[in-house]
Amino acid sequence: MVGPLYHKGWYHLFYQYNPDSAIWGNITWGHAVSRDLIHWLYLPLALVPDRWYDINGAWTGSATLLPDGQIVMLYTGSTNESVQVQNLAYPVNLSDPLLIDWLKYPGNPVIVPPIGIETDEFRDPTTAWLGPDGTWRITIGSRSNTTIGISLVYQTTNFTDYELLDGVLHAVPGTGMWECVDFYPVAINGSFGLDTSALGPGIKHVLKASLDDTKVDHYALGTYDPVTDKWTPDNPEEDVGIGLKVDHGTYYASKTFYDQNKQRRILWGWINESDTETADLKKGWASLQTIPRTVLYDNKTGTHLLQWPVEEVESLRLNSTVFKDVLVEPGSVVPLDIGTATQLDILAEFEIESFVSNITDEVSDCGDGAVDKSTFGPFGVLVIADDSLSELTPVYFRPVNTSDGSLKTYFCADETRSSIAFDVFKQVYGGKVPVLDDENYNMRVLVDHSIVESFAQGGRTVITSRIYPTEAIYGAARLFLFNNATGVNVKATLKIWEVNSAFIRPFPFEETL
Repeated sequence: MVGPLYHKGWYHLFYQYNPDSAIWGNITWGHAVSRDLIHWLYLPLALVPDRWYDINGAWTGSATLLPDGQIVMLYTGSTNESVQVQNLAYPVNLSDPLLIDWLKYPGNPVIVPPIGIETDEFRDPTTAWLGPDGTWRITIGSRSNTTIGISLVYQTTNFTDYELLDGVLHAVPGTGMWECVDFYPVAINGSFGLDTSALGPGIKHVLKASLDDTKVDHYALGTYDPVTDKWTPDNPEEDVGIGLKVDHGTYYASKTFYDQNKQRRILWGWINESDTETADLKKGWASLQTIPRTVLYDNKTGTHLLQWPVEEVESLRLNSTVFKDVLVEPGSVVPLDIGTATQLDILAEFEIESFVSNITDEVSDCGDGAVDKSTFGPFGVLVIADDSLSELTPVYFRPVNTSDGSLKTYFCADETRSSIAFDVFKQVYGGKVPVLDDENYNMRVLVDHSIVESFAQGGRTVITSRIYPTEAIYGAARLFLFNNATGVNVKATLKIWEVNSAFIRPFPFEETL
């Protein structure tokens, strides 16, 4: 995911792409456009690695839309000596809504690794923000002493000349190399996104880093000082890389952009494959993008972001089915008769009726999956399951009774039985999710054949699953409720939509759109 933006009626998605193979290498910028973030049209390649400063790959970058309408694209290039440098590109014709042609700045590279920074650990410039002094700033990920994740800050007035500022935006020991850093404001109160340059009262700043060592995206909320160009986390124990995850599943290298068309901040993430390279080569492609998500500050907890599928995905909804107050007793599985269940949008709410008390659970997280029973969970849905339950992917809550008598809740997705294929990596994903006193347990689950995106409590905790069913496919896929708790009955209310397919195809230049 590189350089997303909105221009003259079109959303633009640029992405790292190998035009020669389904495995990593020869990294080039693919380009696609959409009117609605759902249906996509492929365009010609935007950037190819054809200069000494990017001959080993045109890697991740970000777009900045300037007040005068100009668009600047900064991206990392791997040079002929495998040094990571930052380069500038811009559209040849701003009046072209499709932004088909791009020009690389003849003075590239515009930034080279500073003294003391490893030349192969210096990448992924962010969208620029305008400081109160009238200069633009960007931040770039790196590491110090091999183990300290850092984010460097540069300032510029013209996007061709840059000055490295003293110190770092932020650093966290033990987190290793930071790549695909993202830095943006969120409003403490409000339902709209903010432009990347927004400053002032009522604003928090999100700092996100993709950890190269673990291939996990982490974020933290904090305060940015535009005078010192330092960012401070609200909770040092939940700092970048050691606390909150953007997504607990198969998800990496995420990036946001401000959609000025609808005043919202949109997040995209990369879903990597978890089968083998041999399988990828056989099918001829690898990896996908998540459904775009809006990002807001969760002012109910004050500690989390809320991620939610963009409203446009609802245009794919077809017929719906409602189930009210379905009783799911301990140890039971309840089929939901909705017909084919390969493409679904599921809204589910659960109430628990406890008949035990004063028990401290031994299971303290997602456990060993949905088969691992505890007093209050797990309970949830079984998606992409066949009639015999030889394949299934449970998405579930596991409330845990702690030693002080309070409930701590985990939201989980169990891929261990998602496929009978042997050459697929399958594990249990998940993490804690705050469930407030006035809230029932609620989830939204988007199901699309081999991708499951799950959102708990309005998007406080999110899990993306990449699965490879062999039996629960097409007309054989089913949906079930389940309750593997030992001490509670569960009542479930659901609304389930069958979902249409999005079209993804080459741009029809011969047609008028």
